[in-house]
Order: sequence, then C-alpha cells, then structure tokens
Amino acid sequence: MKYYITTPIFYPNSSPHIGTAYTTVAADALARYHRLLGDKVHFLTGTDENAQKIVRTAEEHGTDPKIYVDGVVERFKELWAALDISNDDFIRTTEERHQKVVQQIFTKLYEQGDIYKSEYAGWYCTPCETFWLENKLIEGKCPNGDCCRDVELLKEESYFFRLSKYQDTLLQYIAEHPDFIQPSSRRNEMLRFIEGGLEDLCVSRTTFQWGIKVPFDPKHVVYVWLDALINYISALGYPDGENYQRYWPADVHIMGKDIVRFHAVIWPIILLALDIPLPKVIYGHGWYLTKEGGKISKSRGNVQDSFELIQRYGSDAIRYFLLREMQVGSDGTYSEDNVVERLNSDLANDFGNFVSRSLAMVVKYREGIIPRPGQDGKLEQELKELSQEIKNSVEKRLGVFDLASALEEIWRFVARCNKYVDETAPWSLAKHEDQRERLDTVLYTFMECIRIMAILTAPFMPGLPSRICRLLGLDEGLIRWEETDQWGILEPGTRVEKGEPLFPRIDISQYLNVGETKRVDEDQTMDQNINQTQVQTETNEFTLSPEPTPTPEFEPIKEEISIDEFAKLDLRVAKVLSAERVAKTDKLMKLEVEVAGVVRTVVSGIAKHYAPEDLVNKYVVLVANLKPTKLRGITSQGMILAASQGEVLEVLIVNKDLPGGARVK
Repeated sequence: MKYYITTPIFYPNSSPHIGTAYTTVAADALARYHRLLGDKVHFLTGTDENAQKIVRTAEEHGTDPKIYVDGVVERFKELWAALDISNDDFIRTTEERHQKVVQQIFTKLYEQGDIYKSEYAGWYCTPCETFWLENKLIEGKCPNGDCCRDVELLKEESYFFRLSKYQDTLLQYIAEHPDFIQPSSRRNEMLRFIEGGLEDLCVSRTTFQWGIKVPFDPKHVVYVWLDALINYISALGYPDGENYQRYWPADVHIMGKDIVRFHAVIWPIILLALDIPLPKVIYGHGWYLTKEGGKISKSRGNVQDSFELIQRYGSDAIRYFLLREMQVGSDGTYSEDNVVERLNSDLANDFGNFVSRSLAMVVKYREGIIPRPGQDGKLEQELKELSQEIKNSVEKRLGVFDLASALEEIWRFVARCNKYVDETAPWSLAKHEDQRERLDTVLYTFMECIRIMAILTAPFMPGLPSRICRLLGLDEGLIRWEETDQWGILEPGTRVEKGEPLFPRIDISQYLNVGETKRVDEDQTMDQNINQTQVQTETNEFTLSPEPTPTPEFEPIKEEISIDEFAKLDLRVAKVLSAERVAKTDKLMKLEVEVAGVVRTVVSGIAKHYAPEDLVNKYVVLVANLKPTKLRGITSQGMILAASQGEVLEVLIVNKDLPGGARVK
C-alpha cells in the first residue's frame, strides 16, 4: 500500500527550534512505522520562502532574500539529518518545479471564475501572513493570541479567491468524513469557524515583488497561503507526474494547531475548485510550552537550540522525549529538567537497565552465548501473550496518530520485562545445577525481549535498533514489524556482548541555570544519603553503613524473620498523581498513585503531617501486595511507608529518577 505523509513547509526566517522539530519527528516516526509494515512511503517536508516576513528579515540582515534563505534552509536540512529524519523529498517554494504548478493553478482558477480581481482594503499582520477584518482586531492589534503585534492597513488592487462559494460544500464534506480533521477538538473548532461564514480570500499582493508572479498580470505576486499549500502536489509533479499519480491524495498532513485553519479551510477549497481529491486527514497537534505556559516560538525569543540538545543527549533521546510528552489534543511542556527526568526514568532506568542486566547475565552465566531454551513456563507464556497485545495496541494508536500513547504501551512491555527478571531471579537459578535448563530458558527469553523491544521502538528511535542488533549479533535487516510478537527468532549459539550502556544516566546539575544552586545542594545531599546504602543487585542482600546507633527512645526491634518471610512483601516505588484529604477526618489522605503503569487508590494516615500538594509528583514507597481494605468507604490498595518518632512523621520519598513500579529491595 502507499502512504503519503507531509509536514507543513516551515518559514526559513531563522533556524529551526524544538517546536518545529516535534512536527517533523512525529511525521518521521509514522513514516518509519509504515515502512516497517511494508508500505510504499513518500514523506515530504520543506520550506516556505515566498513570504513578506522573509523579505523583512533579509533586509534586517542587509542581504538578498534568496541568499538569506539559502543559508537558513541548510540549517533545516542539517537538523533533520541530526534527528535522523527520513524524508523522501524536500520542497522549496523558490524552486521552479513549484513555481510552475502555482502559476498553472492560479491561471486555471482565474479562467474558471474562482479567482477575480478587485480592490482590497484591510489589516495585515506580517508575522502571521494573515489579513484581518477591523472588528476582529484586539485593541488594534493582531488577534492571534500568540502574536498580538501591530498590523498595517493595506489598500491595493488584488485578486480574490471565492472561498464563500464552497462553504456549504466543505461543511458537507466534513460531515460525511468525520475523521478528516483530527483530533476532534480541532474539527469542532474548524466547524465553528466555517459556520461563522467564509469571506473571499485576497490571493495576490502588489506592495512587494518577492514571490511567484501572477503569469497574466506580473505586477502581482501570489499570496503566500495560496502559494505554500500547493507544495503538497507540486512536489509530486502535479498534474501528470508519476509520484502524483501514485501517492495523491495524501494520507495525512501533520502540522501545529495554529495553522490548521489554512489547511482545513483554504487548502480543501482549492482542491474542491480544481476537482482534486482531498487529503484523508488534516492532523493538528499541540504546541510545546515552557514551564511558564508560553508557546516556544522564534517571535517570543524562548527557543531552545535543537542542535545543542541533540549534542548533549543524543538524537534518539530527544526524539523519545518530544514524542512521549505530547498527548493527543493537548500541549506539551518543555524544560530541560523534564527532558532529563524522562530520559533517566524511561530510557536509562527502564529500557537501558533491562538490556544491560540481561546481556551481562548471558555473558556471566553462558560466556556470552545465547543458550537453547527449554520448555516455556507460565511467565514466558504471559510475556508472549503480552507482546501480541502490545503490538495490536501500538498499531491501533499509531493508526490515529497517538504517538505518546503508543510509547506508553511499549513501556508497559518494558516494565513487564523488568518484572520478569525479578520473578525468575536468574542469579538464584545459577546456583543450582538442576536448574540449568530453566536458566537457559530465562536467559533466552531475555534476549528475545530485547529483540522485540528493538522492533517496537524502531519508528521512534531509529538509531536504537542497529545498536541493539550489534549487541545481539543480529543483522539489522532482521528487524521486521511482523516479528514483534513472534518468539524463537534468535538462533541459539549466537554470541552477544554487553557493550556500553544504551542510555547512560544524566547528571542534571551540570546543565542547571544560574540561580538554581539550592537545587544542586539538595540533589548532592540526596546523593550522599543514597550512597550510604550499598546495594548488591544480584543477591538482593544489602548492608547499611554506618550502622545506626541504638537510642532508648525507639521502639524495640521486633523478632527476627527469615529472608523468605521478608520476600513476601512487594515494596514498590509509586508516583503520586493526586492527593486530597478524606472528608470528615483530620488524619486520612486519599492518594492516587501510579505503579508499573497501573493507577491505584491508597488511603494513608498522613494528613496531619502533609498538605496534599506537598506529595503530588513525589515518588513514595508502597507495600503493593497488601490485600485491599476499606477506610471511610474508600477501597485502599496498599500502604505508603513512613518513618515516625513521637509526633514527627515523614513519608519515605525516593529519588524521582526511579520510575513508578521499581522494586525496593
């Protein structure tokens, strides 16, 4: 099957930023996924160079617009290469192939009466490249909430496109194709806009000459939003090109929510007027916002240098963060703290740690040779069933462009793989010769889990599969989507290597901004406290140093228990999602906590010592396998651990870089 996916074409008035990168990374992940499915994919991106803002920016730099944009376009291409973007084409609106198609379409629309000449008088916002009616202005400025800058009154002879003629036709099309505009919040917004009445669109300018000339009236240049949208078919060689015949209509146009109006109104009406099939989906994602809530944009001056981030954390890590944080229909929040927390938790702790531990055990117990597995047990069967479930779930979510949820599902499999290590305890099996076959089965299963994790993450982090294949002694060509839920692919006898950590943990302190000294001191204190506890992972034994000094005021230590009795307790790190006091009691607090991807309700007697907001987003220790009980009519599933002495009580809070679900040993 064919799959045609596009990003918008970006303004090259300055270097690309992190918001720009999200759109392109999202499109790339979908393109790579469809290639793994075996689809014939065409992935288009590019730059929109015929805008008035380009002229003004070039003037500010004292150079010719074409010379200026040539330099910026190279930065875009360099960034896409650094982020492993796999676009099949890069269209520039200054290219002849594009200009010829725009002039052809403009002429056709004019000849059939859909474009006419008149005089325009209205308010124009150059940064937004948008005309506004006076009654739409807010205090005389651009009504776009992300702009709010000065507009200028323009009076000039112009050509107009009859948007109003196609208003009812477009409304009917949207009604008959409910998935045409996604997500639903954008669809509803566009319906309200169209139902409010469409006015004919000014589609030419005479006040500057940078752009594509109207072929039959060369003192006019084509308005940028008519010019730019046509790139989606000009790049394919409309009307007779082989790629146009093969790939149109587009399967999805992906863009930020601020330009959905142009793509969901102007572009479909152009196509309707030309009797060309409409794209299947217009998808408008949210923005990346700063912690303070402002959109990351060039005009706000709050952009993060994308090249610096990639150099610091790596392409795969940045791609993962961008895709994981942007939920459908919502905005994402960007800060470097968020980046480091997500990478340490998900990539270093969950994914990387599983891979490192598993390979290390094959090296230690089988000299780096993948053993031949024995009979599957219940745990292995559960993993196999889960892999099928995860594959189906990821496919379903990617089918509706929900990349964040797809990654959540993949990490559900990663969490289960980590749990499998703890359940099988290979370090214990290795001590008993009669458990050799069972150990072989467990170690082989580890390797298959790593292979499946490599396939699942391939569309999102394309640099990862090749690294994992090298560790597993695999040819990267063996990464096939259809084998995501197939087991027994790896050949016993293959040599593996432990290698370097896939995702080393990151020390955020070296990247903190000035003024965050207190945070550094707190982190250092926490690190010192943690370092006092020396954990021996494979034996599950621990030694405390220095030993506590007995104090007569403490309660006496209870009678000794065996390690087997202690092992019955399942202690887990849990992230507090929300907290509130229980009505009609001053002692109880109701908490919603996340443990290994599952949300639980826990009632705890800590309300006298903590305000609810003090615990939200903290990581606490939960006794996870207590039988549920009811407290004040609320079912409580587990117990939060706390230390107390007299009237003093403190909840045990662990380093936030540990994910919800990590075992406490």
